Amino acid sequence: MKTLVICSGGLDSVSLAHKVAAEHQLASLLSFDYGQRHRKELGFAALCAERLNVLHRIIDIREIGRGLSGSALTDSVDVPDGHYAEDRMKVTVVPNRNAIMLATAFGFAAAQGAEAVATAVHGGDHFIYPDCRPAFIDAFQMMQDRALDGYANIRLHAPYVNLTKADIVEDGARYGTQFAETWSCYKGGERHCGRCGTCVERREAFHLAQHPDPTNYEDADFWLEALHRRNV
Repeated sequence: MKTLVICSGGLDSVSLAHKVAAEHQLASLLSFDYGQRHRKELGFAALCAERLNVLHRIIDIREIGRGLSGSALTDSVDVPDGHYAEDRMKVTVVPNRNAIMLATAFGFAAAQGAEAVATAVHGGDHFIYPDCRPAFIDAFQMMQDRALDGYANIRLHAPYVNLTKADIVEDGARYGTQFAETWSCYKGGERHCGRCGTCVERREAFHLAQHPDPTNYEDADFWLEALHRRNV
């Protein structure tokens, strides 16, 4: 399939880009500037596009992002530390973010004659993010089938939707993903903080996959405390 990949620059979407490049025809990478807390991850998406030698577009939807207030990723709200499946991580939800990005990506794909749009939502996202769950993926596909009826036939490719982040590490390693050139941390400092939900998830995933973690964390051991609190 000629496939457009939504790529944030994070571990999941960069791994997905490498997977698509190996298994299908990678058409381009599409990233979004929605006024997120930091733009650091977008630079890693650009590096991925350069490695894979494909076009990379950054779509400016900051005006939309300004209206999606109340999230720790778009507003003056502290990013919580802890396990990624804790209820308080709901403060990192950006309302309707995936639906907005996917609708835009499907429009681009139709205009470019692509056959699929790929997104890296995965099983670990199901706890907190409703627009990462299988039911959303199925419903969005149905909606796009109606929206493009008679004009284009585009698949929503979500190969990780029922997999864990550890599975993604294993898959990324299989396809040569440069994990050190990905960014997960919500805080956007000089190094991964090691304490926010996405850092904890990243650290745990490498451990479970039994793959060396090249990430430089401010606090490389906090994930064990977060995991213990979650399991108590």
